[in-house]
Amino acid sequence: MRYHALAADYDGTLAHHGDIDEPTWAALRRLRETGRKVVMVTGRELDDLLTLLPTPEVFDRIVAENGALIYEPATKEIRMACPAPPPVFVDELRRRGVDRIHVGRAIVATWEPHEDTVLHTIRDLGLELQVIFNKGAVMVLPTGVNKATGLQLALDELGLSPHNVVGVGDAENDHALLELCEAGVAVANALPALQARADWVTPSAAGAGVRELVDAIATTDLAHLPPRHRIRLGTAVDPCLPGVGEVALDPYAANVLVCGSSGGGKSTLTTGLLERLGEQGYQFAITDPEGDYTNLEIAVALGSPQHAPLVNEILDVLRDPRKNVAINMLGVALPHRPELFASLLPTLAELRVRTGRPHWLFVDEAHHVLPASWVPAAEVGLRRHGTLYVTVEPATVARAVLTTIDTLIAVGSRVDHTVIEFCRATGLATPRLAATGTLPPGRALYWRTGTRDTLLLEIEPPTTERLRHSRKYAEGNLGHRRSFYFRGPDGKLNLRAHNLQLFVHLAEGVDDATWRFHADNHDYSRWLRDEVKDGELADEVEQLESQHADREQVKAAIERRYTAAADVASGDVATSP
Repeated sequence: MRYHALAADYDGTLAHHGDIDEPTWAALRRLRETGRKVVMVTGRELDDLLTLLPTPEVFDRIVAENGALIYEPATKEIRMACPAPPPVFVDELRRRGVDRIHVGRAIVATWEPHEDTVLHTIRDLGLELQVIFNKGAVMVLPTGVNKATGLQLALDELGLSPHNVVGVGDAENDHALLELCEAGVAVANALPALQARADWVTPSAAGAGVRELVDAIATTDLAHLPPRHRIRLGTAVDPCLPGVGEVALDPYAANVLVCGSSGGGKSTLTTGLLERLGEQGYQFAITDPEGDYTNLEIAVALGSPQHAPLVNEILDVLRDPRKNVAINMLGVALPHRPELFASLLPTLAELRVRTGRPHWLFVDEAHHVLPASWVPAAEVGLRRHGTLYVTVEPATVARAVLTTIDTLIAVGSRVDHTVIEFCRATGLATPRLAATGTLPPGRALYWRTGTRDTLLLEIEPPTTERLRHSRKYAEGNLGHRRSFYFRGPDGKLNLRAHNLQLFVHLAEGVDDATWRFHADNHDYSRWLRDEVKDGELADEVEQLESQHADREQVKAAIERRYTAAADVASGDVATSP
């Protein structure tokens, strides 16, 4: 379910001549029976409104006075979103001859043609107030208060994101309401300017139009509407004709697989996507087997190399629609990560059924949590959209994952092999390839699965850089194959360093002959280059090896880049008094 709530204006939308007819009441009740929420967003004063509603409890929240207050019908609680204008303002309006003044808890309203007097009074008194028009009504509120700000407060209380809400209205003051929501709808009697901004205009007016909207939400979840927002990937390029056009993801339709070797650009691509999702307010969760996203500023990192992430902690973060989470699995042994992931997915799925969130799930190092050899992968409730998997090669991931993919992105080396391997695993026909071999950083091969052609993309880069791999390499477990082994000249030792901290620790204790043996063979720089994937550090250490530098200099080079950074991230760095 994409849309979990309807936010509807009152006069001219739900109501005709001030009353909601019974068929419209029945439609709202039907919508609530589907598990969705119903919120009224109106410019009316609350006390006046409540005299017109026989069953206000049909609404989960009522946002009244054009966003100035939130009313909860079930408890009759009122929460103010702003202070009221000073009494001197109303007194001065009356002194200047403005009649038909209505004073609510925060709103002051009158009618045209008094708008000029209202504006001059605000200016002369030096007040920070704004005027909002509504089909002849002249409403005055504190600056920045409107239907969108009030609705956002109501959604925060309900634990919902605007990306899961449909807004419907008819007048000038509904522009902000429709702009906030994922889908904006105007009833047929709406002002032309509002209709022009809406994603859909109902065939009928007022309550009848709302009933048409309710039926469309309940039966198709508004599947006929094109996406209002898209997440930019980059620009399709042709070697002979650069800049062919923008390529973007539909945030509610795509299921993406990103493949490529280390250093090929996976991190740049995914970080950029995460940034743009965050900028547009889509909530995401990252399952992070290797601690790569610990320092991502737009996500709360849970778990550490010493502690497994707790499901309750994850849910506590995601309860706020404005927060994202990075789930660090370094504290979970490699063989147990698929089980942790399998236990987490149903929890995230249940949250998404109730709220529509998190909108996106990023599964980094997907071969760790959904390996090709893991039989239960098909039974863990994989999402059919809103998921991005990151891995090295398609064949390393469970086939159950590959069959859900509609967008394949290959970076780095052997991009043609990636596409062919994916097609072999899924039974799809191989498309025409826009590129083969190795792509430079910033380029990717893009394919909408099942289509005839791939595209060569110039990837949209992230605006900020994150500290890549620092915690994983400093404190994590690289596994047996990628660890460094101090063996010595005669092979008598077998001291395993599975991360950089342990490497530094063991280096301090091994005998001089063992240290010099590996330095003379350039084993340290080779390990840093091939397994830690840090060419700059490898170059620095290789120069130290050639100069017969002592172990303290190598240790200092490593700590400058990794251990110190990890200490800062964990708050373990001592500060001067």
